[in-house]
Amino acid sequence: MIRPFIIAALSADGYIAKDEKHPAFWTSTEDKKRFVELTRRAGVVVMGANTFTTLPRALKERTNIVYSHTKKFEGAETTQKDPIDLLNELESRGFREVAICGGSKIYTMFMKAGVIDRLYLTIEPIIFGKGIRLFEEDMLYHMTLENAFQAQNGGLLLEYRVDYRGTLKR
Repeated sequence: MIRPFIIAALSADGYIAKDEKHPAFWTSTEDKKRFVELTRRAGVVVMGANTFTTLPRALKERTNIVYSHTKKFEGAETTQKDPIDLLNELESRGFREVAICGGSKIYTMFMKAGVIDRLYLTIEPIIFGKGIRLFEEDMLYHMTLENAFQAQNGGLLLEYRVDYRGTLKR
C-alpha cells in the first residue's frame, strides 16, 4: 500500500510562505537535509504549480508531478487527477511512498482525501506576521507525535502519524 506524506516548513506563527512566490530559503540546514533524504527515498514529489515555480529547477533523482490545469513544466509531469486516482497510478508504477510538497491547496486536497500517513513538519524560529497557512480550510484530525528533533538554529523537526480512526470530521 502506498504511503503519502506531507513535508512542510512553517514559521513559528504557522505560515508556509509569505506569499505564493516566496521560496523556502529561510529554512534550517537540518530541514533542507531531511527534505532531500525523505523526497529521494520516496522517489516522487507532488506539488502545485506555484510551489514548483519557486524551485530553480525540477528536483533531481525524483519524479516531479505538478498540479496544473494549463501549464507544462520542464522536468515534470502535470496532472489534474483526484488524489486517490493519482496515488493508485503511482502505486501501479512501483512507488511505495509519495512526498506531498505543497502548497496549501495541495496539502489540503490530500489531507481531506484521508490518504496522508505522516506529516513531517519543521517549525522554524522566524515570524512572518501574515502569509499562506499550511491548510487553506478548517479541518480536525488527530495525530500522534512519532519523533522530534531540535535543529541547531532552535527550530523543531517533527514527525506525526495521522490517526484517522480518532478523527472528528467537520
